Amino acid sequence: METVELRLDEIEDLARSVFERNGCDADNANALARTVTTAERDGSVSHGLIRIPGYVASLRSGKVNGAAVPKIFNRTPAIISANGDNGYAPLAIERGIPKLAKAAKQLGVAVMALTHSHHFAALWPEVEALADHGLVGLACVNYTPAVGPYGSRQPLFGTNPMAFAWSRLNKPPVVFDMATASMAIGDVKIAARDGHAVPSGTCLDKEGNDTTDPNAILDGVLLPFGGHKGSAIALMVELLAAGAIGERFSYEAAEADNGDGGHPRGGEIFLALSPDLLAGRDWQTHSEKFLRKFEAADGARLPGQRRHRMRISDQMRLVNTALLENTHALK
Repeated sequence: METVELRLDEIEDLARSVFERNGCDADNANALARTVTTAERDGSVSHGLIRIPGYVASLRSGKVNGAAVPKIFNRTPAIISANGDNGYAPLAIERGIPKLAKAAKQLGVAVMALTHSHHFAALWPEVEALADHGLVGLACVNYTPAVGPYGSRQPLFGTNPMAFAWSRLNKPPVVFDMATASMAIGDVKIAARDGHAVPSGTCLDKEGNDTTDPNAILDGVLLPFGGHKGSAIALMVELLAAGAIGERFSYEAAEADNGDGGHPRGGEIFLALSPDLLAGRDWQTHSEKFLRKFEAADGARLPGQRRHRMRISDQMRLVNTALLENTHALK
């Protein structure tokens, strides 16, 4: 695999140019470009440049509104509605998070329901944005069926990721972002592209046999992580990200989708908590005692540390040349 080095500003300029030339207005193109660049910056390549063809396909097909104007408003003081105007999610998230954070700081807890949007990125940036406000953040989103419930070979769940962020004093927040599937679809696609096997127990082929071939997932089914426990969490994500906010379940999203390769329309739910109001002003000092014990445990590593190390490292990033050529071809 050949690679070239690109600066982060070059990655952002490239992404912005592609989006503007394929139907995005300036606000949406900038938000999408920031999303792609953030993923590349933190080493989350499965959610960076590799996603651009999917964005472009859905813009060209007309499925996604490239000039979307998100509508953000309060249903109640603690419940924020973010209607994405059938656009991609980043712009609605950027405009909704400040309103969600303000409500949580005033009331102790607040919820935001993002509907009529297409989410195709990592989840951790939005919960980390809540941590930047001194809050605890939780978010989850569904997808199209790719994962079978525990004991079944029939895809019903999306990869159904969830993300959590915990603010720290003068340190990067604790952040995790994980699929409830045994492997994220983006990572499966990278394995297939690069000719790598996936771990045993990741998926079943169409005959129901365990396989390490990532291409077999296309005709087979991903498994939930942790067996019945991961399956239960995937079920929870479906109910929260669809049932609780009136958006499409994964199977409904697939039925309504045009199959152009971009993310279908769906929903995302956000929860923001204020420990200042729940626990009192010394909550971070108290929590740091626990986190120091965690960090002192032999072999332990807090979630999100790798991403933050990538973030503060050299600004050059290695990019696959075939991916770069494909992206340039979309301009």
